Amino acid sequence: MVDAHRTFVIVGAGLAGAKAAETLRSEGFTGRVILIGDERDHPYERPPLSKGYLMGKDERESVFVHEPSWYAAADVELHLGQPAVHLDRDAKKVVLGDGTVLHYDKVLLATGAEPRRLDIPGTGLAGVHHLRRLAHAERLKGVLAGLGRDNGHLLIAGAGWIGLEVAAAARGYGAEVTVVEPEATPLHAVLGPEIGRLFGDLHADHGVRFHFGARLTEIVGHDGMVLAARTDDGEEHPAHAVLAAIGAAPRTALAETSGLALVDREHGGGIAVDESLRTSDPDVYAVGDVAAAHHPVLGTRLRVEHWANALNGGPAAARAMLGQPVSYDRVPYFFSDQYDVGLEYSGYAPPGGYDQVLIRGDAGKREFIAFWLSEGRVLAGMNVNVWDVTEHIQALIRSKKPVDREALSDPSVPLSSLIEG
Repeated sequence: MVDAHRTFVIVGAGLAGAKAAETLRSEGFTGRVILIGDERDHPYERPPLSKGYLMGKDERESVFVHEPSWYAAADVELHLGQPAVHLDRDAKKVVLGDGTVLHYDKVLLATGAEPRRLDIPGTGLAGVHHLRRLAHAERLKGVLAGLGRDNGHLLIAGAGWIGLEVAAAARGYGAEVTVVEPEATPLHAVLGPEIGRLFGDLHADHGVRFHFGARLTEIVGHDGMVLAARTDDGEEHPAHAVLAAIGAAPRTALAETSGLALVDREHGGGIAVDESLRTSDPDVYAVGDVAAAHHPVLGTRLRVEHWANALNGGPAAARAMLGQPVSYDRVPYFFSDQYDVGLEYSGYAPPGGYDQVLIRGDAGKREFIAFWLSEGRVLAGMNVNVWDVTEHIQALIRSKKPVDREALSDPSVPLSSLIEG
């Protein structure tokens, strides 16, 4: 029986929001739980959109967090296909696009992020794509299959994780792929030039062409169709479709108009929250891609745009809303699959924040662990085609203590032996 005297509203029906709703119920909350999403689809997970589902390996139904019937069974009220357009913190209400007013005792903002847009001529052409939502993936999946059949060209702006995963999927369909990237290597800001270069080689081995040190200036088309793309160094690249994969921006409009504290874009953007995921308003919480949280272990404020953060952050926010003591200290984690390479990355090593990249294993065979170090301390680790080591890597990060670099680089030395008790 739902107790209508208390209402928790969750704005954002993605993985974080859905897991928060699930946790409220599993922790015994008997009040109203209202989940708001501006998409008509039930909450789903995003990694398959650039991985298994996009490649045709996973069925559409596999992406959803819960069966559709779960929400009614758990007494979670859904408002799908309706954006939240206003947050009134004084009156404690959320207003939806259709005028519906929802009063709350506590509210969780899990509004996620949206793709950054190319600001160049030609972006209105039908062949220009983004990848953030299930509808985007459905459309792009058909485009890649068509390009593969017709020997067509896909041009990708941006060599980050989304750009590279889509490049791998496109090559799987047989499409020609060119990636335009302003930095000198793929994943430059995330992995640095040393490891980024290895991913450039991986994709080049599979027929992807890179054009580094350049930016798109124009997408050329005719009758609404893409024909080519031009870069700022005067080059013109054939293209029948273009994917803009130049990053994502946190969706902070509700927080901004309601006067919540934000983090400026130069420091990652997002809604400022403490280690319990509470905003500057004690009855408003934020989680997932939109939240810039103080990390108690890493000692800095981070906004993490990855699946694991939504998966684990949603339950943590729910518990905090219930008044439980929460210190959200998960080590940042993400994974990627490209061709025959699978990887997991743990930690945080921003550009300029480390002084050494150490390789354990055989980078040439793409079976290795890379460690980012600062004064001998492990800041981050990425295991490539090496498995069951994430727990040890994260323990090394948490220890914050210098490690023996020779032992760390030696695959015959168990990682567990380097972790102090």
